[in-house]
Amino acid sequence: MNRSFNKPEILAPVGGSEQLLAAVRSGADAVYFGLQNFNARRNAENFAGEGLRDTIAYCRARNVKVYITINILVKDSELSEMQKAVDTAAEAGADAIIVQDLAVARYIRTRWPKLPMFASTQMVCHNAEGVRELQKLGFRRVVLARELSLREIKSVIEETGAETEVFVHGAHCMSVSGACYMSAMIGGRSGNRGLCAQPCRLDWQLNGRDHALSLKDLSYVEHMRELADAGVTSFKIEGRMKRAEYVAAAVTACRQGLAGEKPDMETLRSVFSRSGFTDGHLTGKRGPSMFGYRTKEDVTAAAGVFKDLQKLYEKERQSIPVDMELSVRKDEAVLTVSDGVNTAARTSGAVQQARNLPIDEAYARKSLTKTGGTQYVLGSLSFSAEEGLMMPASALNELRRGAIEELDKMRSQIPDYGEGGNPCGDMLRDLPKASEKPVHPFRCRLENASPLRDKSSPDGFMSLTEGMGVILPVSAIEKEPRLIEKYGDALFAEIPACLWPGRGREMKERLAALKEKGLSRVTADNIGAIEIGRELGLKVHGGFCLNILNSVSLDEYKALGLEDACLSMELTYSRLRDIRPSIPVGAVVYGRLPLMKFRACPARGEKGCGSCRGYNELKDRKGEYFPLVCREREYSEILNCLPQYTADKSLPENCFRLLWFTIESSEECRYVMDLCRRGEYPDMTRTAGLTQRDIE
Repeated sequence: MNRSFNKPEILAPVGGSEQLLAAVRSGADAVYFGLQNFNARRNAENFAGEGLRDTIAYCRARNVKVYITINILVKDSELSEMQKAVDTAAEAGADAIIVQDLAVARYIRTRWPKLPMFASTQMVCHNAEGVRELQKLGFRRVVLARELSLREIKSVIEETGAETEVFVHGAHCMSVSGACYMSAMIGGRSGNRGLCAQPCRLDWQLNGRDHALSLKDLSYVEHMRELADAGVTSFKIEGRMKRAEYVAAAVTACRQGLAGEKPDMETLRSVFSRSGFTDGHLTGKRGPSMFGYRTKEDVTAAAGVFKDLQKLYEKERQSIPVDMELSVRKDEAVLTVSDGVNTAARTSGAVQQARNLPIDEAYARKSLTKTGGTQYVLGSLSFSAEEGLMMPASALNELRRGAIEELDKMRSQIPDYGEGGNPCGDMLRDLPKASEKPVHPFRCRLENASPLRDKSSPDGFMSLTEGMGVILPVSAIEKEPRLIEKYGDALFAEIPACLWPGRGREMKERLAALKEKGLSRVTADNIGAIEIGRELGLKVHGGFCLNILNSVSLDEYKALGLEDACLSMELTYSRLRDIRPSIPVGAVVYGRLPLMKFRACPARGEKGCGSCRGYNELKDRKGEYFPLVCREREYSEILNCLPQYTADKSLPENCFRLLWFTIESSEECRYVMDLCRRGEYPDMTRTAGLTQRDIE
């Protein structure tokens, strides 16, 4: 596919005003930061108030773009405040908004249609199918998941032609971003809400290894040219909670790498690292060498480089050449300055008859080159003067300052995104409300067909009670294709939540073969899976990992073709009852819920999976054991140490109940099924998960 993108931008993180100066003066092409709320780093200083407009004007005058993060999940009760946040960003002149929640996307698309939207990495987009869905929703750029290799990144870009943003340096989440619920489940601080407490950095134990969930920081600065050749639009640095010195060092290293120079990796490591860096995902070398944690030696090394790094952003960076034209006449002098797009002019009456030497180009140049303290540097100078005239140096300096100030104002003009937009009031008011009830109000997700076996049945499988649906992985149905005929419309095929680039085509072929046998339904836990099911003409049902937390987002997924959807497991039942559903909804009432999904499996050895059978256990610092399960050697999941059981709680009549079985035995599955049907209190150690605890 033909591409016409310019040189990739270097995108720097900004947590406050000092970091902003460091980013701009070190040579960043763009910065990203949050407002006081609705962003994935709510504990950073962030920006707000009247100063926001000035901050964006400052950046715009220096050719630095500003992207504002409104990239967390939003509750129904927060929709009006979210609208105000978007309005603030748009009116201040942001160049784009980085978005996770589809309710935010709908508001921007409706009210500010000219304001670019970027899909956050929290949207778990990791394949071409997902990129295409986001393009349909109006996203101009997609921040790809960190787990992709260079070859995979290139294939996604070639297949979709999308603008892409790729993380090239900074902290490396153990989990696929947007698919981590550990902080929320353990302490009520949700990563999807910008308040991750980083429990993965604690000392988790696995097979004799410590800190088994802590990855080294990612760094691709030595691969910048390869990423540029792959077609990446933007090189993103992580670190909105980091010091200004870190920002300056990372931007400088990225500039060096992009220029084909050797980056100063030792300084970069000293300013911040966790036992060094890793490029394991980019190179496809995923193993124990990717893991590391912050040591005392790492902290000590940082103290020694801060002072030198501060020099990188002490002064204004003179990076914008301006052409000047000075015309000196008897009545006045006129100085015109141009950056190639904007042209400003100032006049001065301080023209005198020369007593000694008249003004010449050399004399004028001496004053006009004094642009230090600004972002400008003199390019070409065109000079003309009538004979016998002179100007004091002070007058020339004042003329230069005035013309540059005028040019600065012109360059700082913010765009008007309002034309064509429609006012939005109550986003919930006009939502359609589903009248139909779920076709299968009781659904069981099983790891395989074993719990369904019944020796007394002629075909070897139990019959389903009325209203029951069964969800099985695609591979499990392929092993038992008789289930399609047995259960018919009550059988759902589970599309894996992670389908790395290229796997989507294979999955589509496998599902097409099952459709030929009569399969009619699939579940999708990722936006890319929705396209696969819809393109095959299958009925698509949304899983709880779509992170649907509000009514507007639910309606957006309806527009993508969902028949119904299980709402986020971070949604309390109280808030679930207040959802205005445009399609039937569901809730998890049983399961050892997944806390993380990752591609770099902590159980993997130096030589790969070895004799691993796909099951391990991680021990936390309190001695609790968390199951670690492999998903067909494509990705792994950590399950909660306790099962959630809330089948005895009341839910709306139009809400289906989902039982999410994983490591349970066949007997345990059948026992829990019977309990849940009756809504009885179980005789087991359990948790209510987040159904009764509102996340922050």
